[in-house]
Amino acid sequence: MSPADPAARPPEALLGVAPQLRALRHRAALTLEAAAASAGLSPAHLSRLETGHRQPSLPMLLTLARIYGTTVSELLGETPAERQSVIRAGASEPSAAGGWTYRQAGAPGRGMQALRVDVPYGAQGDIVRVHPGEEWLYVLSGRLALRLADTSYTLEPGDSAQFDSATPHRIAAADRGGAELLFVHTLLQSSVDALCLGGATTHPRTTGGTR
Repeated sequence: MSPADPAARPPEALLGVAPQLRALRHRAALTLEAAAASAGLSPAHLSRLETGHRQPSLPMLLTLARIYGTTVSELLGETPAERQSVIRAGASEPSAAGGWTYRQAGAPGRGMQALRVDVPYGAQGDIVRVHPGEEWLYVLSGRLALRLADTSYTLEPGDSAQFDSATPHRIAAADRGGAELLFVHTLLQSSVDALCLGGATTHPRTTGGTR
């Protein structure tokens, strides 16, 4: 089949992603072989992604974004956010999902995103989350019940926690007055809905670890 044959050419949308994959690999000073090894791919597979003859999955885009030190948005060729941002108190509009209220504490569209989060008592307390990324939280007010894998913690105002988001985790207000958090995550362009909502899963009960 000749290259001029339409059936031999990759779809237009994939051709848009492919040059970005190649350019960002070059920017990261990685050879095709080194990048492929880090991503768990063969060099031939990564080459097909870079020429638009294979479509990258979302998990593969997340993996490549981490290897190249960038975001999924940049891999897709979207315009990057301004590098400096000042968020004034009261300037961000609250948004709600699953009973929690969120306010941007940093610029959207970044690999690292910051939020102020109001967590009412009883909201989302049965949801266990597991997803790519890393999270850091700081309790501003109230008390927080945090479970990481099989260990439970009660965090007071001024306490903080940092953990890999691939660890099964559950976040809830410990008291009826609710809790307020400063929350930073590296979920690579996740929307608030994707961040907060997920099916509840069965999790083993534990008694140790609460302080």
